[in-house]
Amino acid sequence: MEDLKLPIALVIAMVAQIAGGVWWVSKQAATIEDLKANVSQMSSRMAIEQTVNMRRDVERNKEEVKELWKSVDSLTAVMTRQVQLTARISTLEREMQIFSRDHFRTLGHDPNAR
Repeated sequence: MEDLKLPIALVIAMVAQIAGGVWWVSKQAATIEDLKANVSQMSSRMAIEQTVNMRRDVERNKEEVKELWKSVDSLTAVMTRQVQLTARISTLEREMQIFSRDHFRTLGHDPNAR
């Protein structure tokens, strides 16, 4: 092993390969770090956009709910008016029944007799 002689071209080739390998690995590490930074920025941006979109959607939904409550209030008013009218009609019907009954009695007719 004392007489081990390596050709200079082989040594230069090995050094070049090792240097190339180190350069390639460092380039890959730099690329990975750059990608990590980009992903971090994109994640932050997406979180901000989601928050903004959610706030916009909440505001829009709040306005729609206000409109729905207005519709419910107007529907309630209509239904209340219908109940009042139904009560008035019922009262009129009862009065008509009483009037008919009294009218038949006055005339001597029995509405129940057939």
